[in-house]
Amino acid sequence: MKLKFDKNFCEKCTTYDCLTKCQYMRLDVESAKKEIMRLINGEETFILNECVTCYACEEYCKKGNHPFYLITELQESKGILPAPKPIVKQWINMAIPTRKDTQYFPNSREPVISLCLFPEFMRELRGKLFEGVSFILGRHFYCQLAYLHFGKPSVIKERLPKIIENIARHGFKEVVFFHDECYSTFTSYANAYGIEVPFRPVHFFEYLYNKLKALEDKVKPLNVRIAYQRNCSTRLTPDKEQYLDRIFELIGVERTQREYDKEKALCCGGIFRGQQRYDLFVDVQRRNVEDMVKSKAEYCVFNCPYCYYTLAERVYKAGIRPIMLHQLCRLALGETLR
Repeated sequence: MKLKFDKNFCEKCTTYDCLTKCQYMRLDVESAKKEIMRLINGEETFILNECVTCYACEEYCKKGNHPFYLITELQESKGILPAPKPIVKQWINMAIPTRKDTQYFPNSREPVISLCLFPEFMRELRGKLFEGVSFILGRHFYCQLAYLHFGKPSVIKERLPKIIENIARHGFKEVVFFHDECYSTFTSYANAYGIEVPFRPVHFFEYLYNKLKALEDKVKPLNVRIAYQRNCSTRLTPDKEQYLDRIFELIGVERTQREYDKEKALCCGGIFRGQQRYDLFVDVQRRNVEDMVKSKAEYCVFNCPYCYYTLAERVYKAGIRPIMLHQLCRLALGETLR
């Protein structure tokens, strides 16, 4: 599996947004050009050590040239681990795809939602939005993309074909992916490495929007101000966020104007804690929450469970209610959350 990367494009680039827009490293255009050329030539560069693996450069590169995937390839080839070895080993062993823990809960053939490694959401994805839905979850279906955070793309390339086979053998024409990381694996990552995906990946946003649109006569506008916390893997596939804004419009919520939103979003901080970069962990959480408070948000909306687990308590202490996107949508349909 070889990464699709156009060296000529980088040589002709004039802005080098992939590095100059980075919120964790400070590079001007001239410095960015020098470092990206070093990356392309497989040479030593401080980028490999200082990259926080936030995925943002994938979004900043409007030509889809996959600078972040290149960085992770070089980190592994040079033995540069963004996190301590014991943590990397623990994560690699945690998600070995086996048949033992395969979990498949068919109420009907389709639609089917992949819940990744988040079985706790089985009891939440209920009500009008999820009537007749099937679920797949467990390591047998786990996308493996998290290993980009640990400089181990070889693990993904080794396991992903089997994961695709495990899903495809059920004959699904479409699979809705609850987590951005999974959706991005079967779209952005698979495309970058020329991996064939024999089913149509559907993002959770698209699914929710279509269901809400069909139930529009039952939607009661919530009339609240919300701050949306973008997760890191949404950077790989930002185009699907059109559905997010449509959802907010349908359910009658106002997405507040924030400094750290959309392209300028900051991570939840979870990856920094995993990498034992505690100064960054504290800093991005502080800035995120202060930004939400300043925008007068009543709710902080998450789509990534890991972001929720990392940031929810701090958000709550600041007087803002943390909530997952599907929960917010259920409230708009008059449903009670447990």
